Amino acid sequence: MSDHQNLLAEQRRALILDEVRRRGGVRVNELTRKLNVSDMTVRRDLDALARQGVIEKVHGGAVPVAEATAHEPGFEAKSTLELSAKQDIAREAARMAVPGSAIALAGGTTAYALAQELVDVPELTVVTNSVQVADVFHAAQRSPAGSGPRPGAATVVLTGGVRTLSDTLVGPVADAAIRSLHFDVLFIGVHGISVEAGLSTPNLAEAETNRRFVHSARRVVVIADHTKWGTVGLSSFASLDQVGSLVTDSGLSDRSREEMTEHLRDLVVAGEIPDNGGENGIDNGGSADF
Repeated sequence: MSDHQNLLAEQRRALILDEVRRRGGVRVNELTRKLNVSDMTVRRDLDALARQGVIEKVHGGAVPVAEATAHEPGFEAKSTLELSAKQDIAREAARMAVPGSAIALAGGTTAYALAQELVDVPELTVVTNSVQVADVFHAAQRSPAGSGPRPGAATVVLTGGVRTLSDTLVGPVADAAIRSLHFDVLFIGVHGISVEAGLSTPNLAEAETNRRFVHSARRVVVIADHTKWGTVGLSSFASLDQVGSLVTDSGLSDRSREEMTEHLRDLVVAGEIPDNGGENGIDNGGSADF
């Protein structure tokens, strides 16, 4: 890390969490030097991260918390993590949205970041099970002059359903709404992704709703930062061979990159030029079947 003295608290905490996870633990005095902030500031940051349940404080520092497969963090807790990575992923994934197409955008904080990038793509039809995502598009629909909907603004369909801790709508109502629809592309975040478990989530009802999304999409684009690789939630909802593209960030380790390349059709690392010569690394033939 370079001089991060002027970072916002949430950005600084995201950097601290990444350091804890990457190294398996850090000491307070190391963080004060790397971040160029006071001992008290670091301790406050560690207290905040411990309250979110993502680190465990130990004498003189902190270590990562090994999450149970059924643990489901809330939207607010997740929204402060890997902020820059999510923004990079969102910008890259937004290039895959074709004007006039029908897309599905499953809930989550990375999907929320992507929604903010998609508001200027004209004539989209967006189906989502996220209230936050729907709100982003609804706010962007308004004409600056207040004379009605903005020309070219997206048409948004909110599925309905029961709200989870991560602020997604799931259950039979959501499943029934999705079952009758067909999407050109699904953008979906994940709690975890691995070779053995595929895409997974700690919420059983959300897993079923996500299965419906995957089944109804011609192409599945997973949007997930590097910390999700190797994480396994309670319930799997798709295998890696159902993934058309995975968009991730440059924090991915070389070892993880090798594993992903071996098991995924198309790996897109935000900010890097793809090797295969295809536009944005998209394999238009690779998709989940109806």
